[in-house]
Amino acid sequence: MAANEVDVFAHEEKRNLELGGHVGFDSLPDQLVSKSVAQGFSFNILCVGETGIGKSTLMNTLFNTTFENEEASHYQSDVQLRPQTYDLQESNVNLKLTIVHTVGFGDQINKRQSYKPILEYIDTQFERYLEEELKIKRSLFNCHDTRIHICLYFIAPTGHSLKSLDLVTMKKLDSKVNIIPVIAKADTVSKSELDKLKIKIMSELVSNGVQIYQFPTEDEAVAEINTSMNTHLPFAVVGSVEDVKVGNKMVKARLYPWGSVQVENENHCDFVKLREMLLRVNLEDLREQTHARHYELYRRCKLEEMGFKDTDPDSQSFSLQETYEAKRKEFLVDLQRKEEEMRQMFVNKVKETEAELKEKEKELHERFEQLKRMHQDEKRNLEEKRRDLEEEMNAFNRRKVAAETLMGQALQGCSQQPFKKDKDKKN
Repeated sequence: MAANEVDVFAHEEKRNLELGGHVGFDSLPDQLVSKSVAQGFSFNILCVGETGIGKSTLMNTLFNTTFENEEASHYQSDVQLRPQTYDLQESNVNLKLTIVHTVGFGDQINKRQSYKPILEYIDTQFERYLEEELKIKRSLFNCHDTRIHICLYFIAPTGHSLKSLDLVTMKKLDSKVNIIPVIAKADTVSKSELDKLKIKIMSELVSNGVQIYQFPTEDEAVAEINTSMNTHLPFAVVGSVEDVKVGNKMVKARLYPWGSVQVENENHCDFVKLREMLLRVNLEDLREQTHARHYELYRRCKLEEMGFKDTDPDSQSFSLQETYEAKRKEFLVDLQRKEEEMRQMFVNKVKETEAELKEKEKELHERFEQLKRMHQDEKRNLEEKRRDLEEEMNAFNRRKVAAETLMGQALQGCSQQPFKKDKDKKN
């Protein structure tokens, strides 16, 4: 290389490379956050409680908005679930919120089957998600996830313990959904009575084996606050959308003649605790528990019903095609058996109907013969009466003719006698 070329390179300015940020895979969480925020989130709340207990008011207070909800009456013949979906936004986070109200729950005289529509609704949402998973062309990220993530069970503060309906319903739901019991309208109970009611409710839940949602304590970041909040269950809440001036500021409160109950005052109720645990701290855990625990249990049971099974290390692997064919043959055999049963049932029904028709026909024939005999007897009687009447008429006519003859002779005799008298006089 020539000396002048070396001098040129030596006098060139060196290029400086500046990095836009840290280089490494520790930026992966930021990528996941950005992707999740772009996709948005869904959160579904099931509100179970009697009509007029304050479910809609608490939801409005919880999300600081007014949701449109048709007021329900106490005269529902059965329990109906009414889902309503709203698109909410806070900062740059989009949330598709679905609130499901149990209309007519606890209003019937016979409340034994009140929990069945709720179970059927929860299973229906699981089934929709499972159908989407089993599709050949599936889109789990774009589909609207309607699985229930949390069930707020509203307990009326009117008694000293739980009602039988509450225990039965929560026992049926605890394997399907995360349950958080709340004491509604807690401002109607004194502080000492409220503490006793909480202890009584938790004691009855434990003694009856009802599994409610426990705030997770595995994560060190939230272990302390969740451990503390687990001791406050069930939350005693008060809802209100009215702004009341207390001191120099406006707060959400309920006004009474003796004063006001502030919704966001932790000395008055547990609304702030519920909001913190439900929205700020454990919302994602509720979603994960729904998918990893409740939905997986439903999915496992359904797949086992379909004939699928997991392979153990010692057992031989199985083919999905063979499992499908075996299940299909089993289904066809069962379908053929049911068709044969239906056909045999139809044949038996036809035979029974034919026998009934023959019996009816025999009865009608006997009835016809009986009427025919009665008709002949009546006809015979009429003929006899007609003959008697004819004989009487003939005898009457004969008597009439004789009487007329006698009358004619008598008249003729009377007319001849005056003629003879006149002749005698002339003579």
